[in-house]
Amino acid sequence: MPKHVNITVIAATLLAGECAMASAGEDSSSCYLFSYFTDNGQDGLRLACSHDGLEWNTLNEGRSFLKPEVGGRLMRDPCVVQDGDGAFRMVWTTSWNDQGIGTASSKDLINWSEQKFVPVMKHEPGARNSWAPETTWDPLGKKFYVYWASTIPGRFPETDKGGDDSYNHRMYATTTTDFKDFTKTRLFYEPGFNVIDSTIIHEGGRFVMILKDETRHPPAKNLRVATAPRMTGPWKTAETAFTPKGLWVEGPSLLKVGEFWHVYFDCYREKRFGAMRTRDFKTWEDISGEISFPKGVRHGTAFEVSPDVLRALKAHRPD
Repeated sequence: MPKHVNITVIAATLLAGECAMASAGEDSSSCYLFSYFTDNGQDGLRLACSHDGLEWNTLNEGRSFLKPEVGGRLMRDPCVVQDGDGAFRMVWTTSWNDQGIGTASSKDLINWSEQKFVPVMKHEPGARNSWAPETTWDPLGKKFYVYWASTIPGRFPETDKGGDDSYNHRMYATTTTDFKDFTKTRLFYEPGFNVIDSTIIHEGGRFVMILKDETRHPPAKNLRVATAPRMTGPWKTAETAFTPKGLWVEGPSLLKVGEFWHVYFDCYREKRFGAMRTRDFKTWEDISGEISFPKGVRHGTAFEVSPDVLRALKAHRPD
C-alpha cells in the first residue's frame, strides 16, 4: 500500500471522536468550545469543540480534563471565561448543598491551578446551596461578576410554597478582579419568582441575561430574557418565555455565531440539548434539529478560543 495512504489512515484514526477541521467553505478560523459535565459531575470537566456552533464533538477522547477536589467534590455546571490576559477562569458547583463554589484557572485548559473553594454563602448559615455559578466581565465597572442561585429558607415567603418547594432561589453575586479576593456577597437579581441558571453577556451597550424561571406551581421550567443598562440593574424581565411551550429546560449558555446569538439549553427530562437563535433577543428561531452534542452532555458554557488553543487541546491525549 502506498505510504501516503498509511499516513491518511493514521491521521483519521487519531482524530476519531475529536473535533474535525471545518469542511470546504466553512470558516475554520472560528473555534468554539463547550465546557460541560456528565452524570452527577463526579468525573470533572469535559470539553467539546465546534467550528460552526452546531456540530459539537468531544475532546480528550471524552475524558475529563480536571477532576474535582474541593467542597463536595463534584464539578457541575462548569463556566469558563477568558480574561484580558488570556487566562481561562472557571467557576463551578461543588455540591448539591455547599455554601460555596469552586474556582480554578488555566492558560491552556489542560494544565490547571490549584482548585479553590470560595464560601460565598457562609455568611448565611441557613443557605441551602450555591448552584450554577457564572462569571461575566463588566466593562463599565472593570471587574468580574460571579453570580449563582441560592435558597435561604423564609427569605422570600411570598413565593415559598414549602414542602417539596422549599427550594426558592434568588440570584446572588460577588465581584473580583483577580479571582483571589472577592467582595461581600449581595442579592443580585430578585425577579419576584423562583429563578436559577442565569447567564449574562454585554451586547449593544446593554447587558442581556438569560435565566430559568423555576416556578413549580404551575410549572414554568422555561427560559426568559432580562436586560439592564448596567450589571447593577435595573433589570427588566420579559413576561413570557422564548423556549418551546411545555419543554422543561435549564442551563442556558450564550454564544455569538456570525450574526446570530445561539442559546443552548439542557432539555433535562428528554436527556438532550436544544438551541434557539436570535439577532435581537426578541425574535427567536428553534434550531434544535440542527445541532448535535456528545452523548450525556449536561449544563455547560460555550465560548470562543483561538486556533492555537484548539490545536493544543486536540493534540492532548489522556494519560
